[in-house]
Amino acid sequence: MPRLTRITLAGLGVGIVGLLIQWIADPSKFDGANKTFGLPFPPGILFLVAFGAATALTLRWWWHPIPSAFIAFWIVGVGGIAGELTPNLTSSNLGTVLGNVVMSVGLIATFCAGIIGAARGRRARRTDVHLSSPSGRA
Repeated sequence: MPRLTRITLAGLGVGIVGLLIQWIADPSKFDGANKTFGLPFPPGILFLVAFGAATALTLRWWWHPIPSAFIAFWIVGVGGIAGELTPNLTSSNLGTVLGNVVMSVGLIATFCAGIIGAARGRRARRTDVHLSSPSGRA
C-alpha cells in the first residue's frame, strides 16, 4: 500500500478518534442523528469507515484515495463553509473543541494526502501508458 494511502487512511482514523472524543464529551450532541440512523455512536464514524473502505477496495486504480479525500473535504471544508464546524470549535465544552480539532487535523491530512496520492497515481499511470504504447504516445 502506498505511503500516501496509509496517511490518507490514518487521517480518517484520527477523524474517528476526534468524533469519539466529541461523543464522550457531549453524547447529547448526537441524539438527533442517532435517532435518525438508529446508531449508539456518532454516525459520522460510519461515513469515515465506508469511504475508507472504498479507498482500500479500489487500491488497484490511480484514483483510489479520492473517496477519502472527498469525505474529508465534505466534513471539514463544506462543514466549515456552512457554519457547522465553527460552533463546535468555539464551544464552552473543552471536549467538543478538542474532538473537533483532532477530527479536523486528521481530515485535513486525509484530504492533502489523498489529493497528492491521486495526482501521483495519475501521473505514474500516464507515464506507464506512455512507455508501453507502441508509438510512444499515450
